[in-house]
Amino acid sequence: MTSTVRQYSIREAAELTGLPATTLRYYESVGLIASIARGESSRHRVYSEDDVDLIVWIACLSATCMSISDMRQYLQNGARGPAGATAQLELLGAQLQHLDLEARRLRVRRRYVALKIEYWQAVRDGDGGRADAVADEARALADELKAPPD
Repeated sequence: MTSTVRQYSIREAAELTGLPATTLRYYESVGLIASIARGESSRHRVYSEDDVDLIVWIACLSATCMSISDMRQYLQNGARGPAGATAQLELLGAQLQHLDLEARRLRVRRRYVALKIEYWQAVRDGDGGRADAVADEARALADELKAPPD
């Protein structure tokens, strides 16, 4: 009995990975994923199960806002197996720190918007004292909002 290996068009690979076809082409052009096989007659990209699995992992890393360079390093480390574990831990630890910083920045931005809502509710309600207090609190967040990314 012959086993059939499933192959996917770029459209199907895009649907399976959640990445647009343009991103798949880009990842191939920058060497993040190896050159994809081409159909013999059509010369269109033909993705294997292994290609799709790898791209799903890359899509997950991309969803964490990991840079192309770091994703490339992650793949290289992974190919080293246990010898790459320490480098993987360092890379992922740095990414976790980056995400923690982003989460803190998001909380500040969210707090600022909530204060602006509270301010305008106070203005609408004619409560000048509350509006002034909320405006002062919003001003105190200004430095954090203007801070450049680390």
